[in-house]
Amino acid sequence: MTPNMDSISRRQWLNRCGTGLGAIALGDMLTREVFASDRVELHFPAKAKHVIHLFMNGGPSHVDTFDPKPALLKFDGKSAPIDHLKTERPTGHVMRSPFKFKPYGESGIEVSELFSKTAAHIDDICVIRSMHADVPNHEPSLMLMNTGESRLVRPSVGSWLTYGLGSENENLPSFIVMCPGGYPIKESQNWQNGFLPGKYQGTYIDSSHERVEKLIDNIRSKAVSGTDQRQQLDLLARLNQTHASARPLDPRLESRIESFELAYRMQHEASDVFDVSGESEATLAAYGPGDFARQTLIARRLVERGVRYVQLYTGAGQPWDNHDDLNDRHRDLANQVDGPIAALLSDLKRTGLLDETLVIWGGEFGRTPVVEMPKEGSNQGKMNGRDHNHYGFTVWLAGGGAKGGTVVGATDEIGFQAVENRVHVHDLHATMLRLMGFDHKRLTYRYAGRDFRLTDVHGRIVDEILG
Repeated sequence: MTPNMDSISRRQWLNRCGTGLGAIALGDMLTREVFASDRVELHFPAKAKHVIHLFMNGGPSHVDTFDPKPALLKFDGKSAPIDHLKTERPTGHVMRSPFKFKPYGESGIEVSELFSKTAAHIDDICVIRSMHADVPNHEPSLMLMNTGESRLVRPSVGSWLTYGLGSENENLPSFIVMCPGGYPIKESQNWQNGFLPGKYQGTYIDSSHERVEKLIDNIRSKAVSGTDQRQQLDLLARLNQTHASARPLDPRLESRIESFELAYRMQHEASDVFDVSGESEATLAAYGPGDFARQTLIARRLVERGVRYVQLYTGAGQPWDNHDDLNDRHRDLANQVDGPIAALLSDLKRTGLLDETLVIWGGEFGRTPVVEMPKEGSNQGKMNGRDHNHYGFTVWLAGGGAKGGTVVGATDEIGFQAVENRVHVHDLHATMLRLMGFDHKRLTYRYAGRDFRLTDVHGRIVDEILG
C-alpha cells in the first residue's frame, strides 16, 4: 500500500495554518491523534503490536542449542553420512555437541543445557528448525535477515513495521536498537530506513552505558536551561517552517524537523525508561548482571511504553562466530543471555504483553555439524569449532500470535541443511508481517517508479507458525 501523496503531513498542515508558538502548541495538542492515524491500514486483524528481536550476531550453532542431533555422537570423528556441502572455510569430520539436550514442558521439545532457563518457556515458543539463507558470509546474511536484501540498500524490518504501524508514543522513537560496546558487523545498515522517510530509521543506543547521558548523546543540554532550550527550539521551528514552505512534500526536511521535536520530547521520558534502578530487587535479580541483561530489561520497559520495534544485539562485532573453542565461548555467551531472555518472557507473560509482543531469537545463520579445519590466522590451529552454515539453522518465535510448544521443519540427520518444510528468511519476514496484521505483498512503498516491499518478489506465509 503506497502512501497517499494527496494528503498532507502534520508539519505541512501547521505550516499552512500559520507559524509561531500558537501553531506549535496546537501541533502538540494534536500529536496523539496524528500519531494514532499516521499509519497504513491493516490488512488482517493483528496478533502482535510490538517486536523484540534478540539478535545473536555471529551465528549461534543450532545443533548445540535448539536442534538436537543424536547422530552427531554416532558419527563423531567420522566422515559425514551425507554429501559434504560446500562450506566457507575447509571443514572435516563430524563433531559431536559438547552440550546435553533434554525435553522441556508439556510439548517435550528438546533444548540444550545452554538455554535451560529459556527452555522453561518452551510451551510458549515456536522453534523453526528449517531456516535457510543465501550465502555463508556475515555481511550479506545480516543484511538479508535485517532488510530482506543481501546486497542493496533497503529498509530494515523495523523501518517497514514502524512505517506500517505508526507510533504509540510520541515521546520515544518507534524503532530502537541496542548493542553494548559498539556496532555489529555492517553497523547502522542493519537498522537503516533505506528509501523510507528518515523518521523510520532505528535509533542506536550503546547499552554498555548505564547513565542516560551516556546512553543517549546530548539528551540534556549542558549550556542552557529547559526554558531557554524551548525558546531556541521554537525559533528553530519557525525558521524550519519558513524553509519548508518553499519545499513541499520533501521527506528529508520533514524527517529532520520531526527529529528535533522528538529529541526535545525524549528528554523526560527517556530519562525514565532507561533508568532501571526503580525496578524491584527481585526483578533485577531475575534478569541478572551485565549489559545484555540490562538492555533486555529496558526492552520490556520500552514495549510497555508503546515502542514498536526493539532489537537487541549480543555485543559489538560477531560474538557468536566461534570458529574455535566453541564449547567455552558458546557457554559463556549463553550464560550472558539465557537468564535475561527467560526473565523477559516471564515478565511479558505476567503483564499480558506476551500476547501482543512477538519475541524473535536467532542469528544470521547457523554453524556446521562438521569441525572447522585449522587455518592460519583464523582458529589458531585448533579443531574445536564450527564454520558458518546458511544451509540450515534455527530461529524461534514466542508470543504475538506464534504457536507455542511447536517445532516447524527439520534439518537432515546431522543438521547440515534444512530438508523438511524449509523456511527462507523471506518466508520468516512474510509470516512476521502477517502476525502484525499485514499482507507482505501489499505493504509497499513507491520508490524510483516501483512499488517495493520487504520480501521483494519472494516469501510465503508459514501457516504452521500461526497460533
